[in-house]
Amino acid sequence: MLIPRLAATGGSLAVVVTVAMVGLLDLTVGPLRRTISEYALGDYRPVFDVAVLLLAVGSLAILGVLVHKGLTRWRSTGAIALTLWSAGLFLVVAFPKTNWAMGTNELSGSIHRFGSMVAFVSLPIAIIALARPWLKDHVWGRHARWTMASGLLSVVAFMPLLYAIALGVVSDVRWWRVFPLGYIERILLIAEVGAVLVVGLWAIAASRVAPWRVGETSRITSAPSTTSSTTRARN
Repeated sequence: MLIPRLAATGGSLAVVVTVAMVGLLDLTVGPLRRTISEYALGDYRPVFDVAVLLLAVGSLAILGVLVHKGLTRWRSTGAIALTLWSAGLFLVVAFPKTNWAMGTNELSGSIHRFGSMVAFVSLPIAIIALARPWLKDHVWGRHARWTMASGLLSVVAFMPLLYAIALGVVSDVRWWRVFPLGYIERILLIAEVGAVLVVGLWAIAASRVAPWRVGETSRITSAPSTTSSTTRARN
């Protein structure tokens, strides 16, 4: 159980460090009305890249523990969506947004926007899908309900961005001018990173339980030594 516990704890700490690094940039560099991705266009790109990579890798580590403990499967909706979240973050790092001040790189900027959208859309889907099968479980129900709540909060945080994009499609208003994009992006990031951390705490709790007991919620055997693995993911 040591390796899963280290993975779950390390993944959760990576998420916390991401928040700390981005928060430090906001406090020392700013301004908040600019998008977070703009940090990658200047001297602070290494800090931005490391922060986003930590978030991506930490999310995958947390997912690995959930799969190992039988709380989900690699082919489940939740696992696939959480993997897409990390993949989108990798694209954000690999392809910086367009730097209009230094000349355009529209291909990189387009891939960057695509990666951002994949990440922001996939994460709420992943969180809700991971939580749904366990909501009424007497062992993991509380973790699942907290996870579901954080997923729904991420959906709410994403709504202003969807509204801005929709308004940009049906009007002449540029979607990034509907709201102060930097503020909206930070609210969304806080909600989604917070959701990942909630899942990370669930993974830490699961890592402390023997594998054969993680998925055993309705049948308790009296002889663990003779019990085969009953760990089955529910989604």
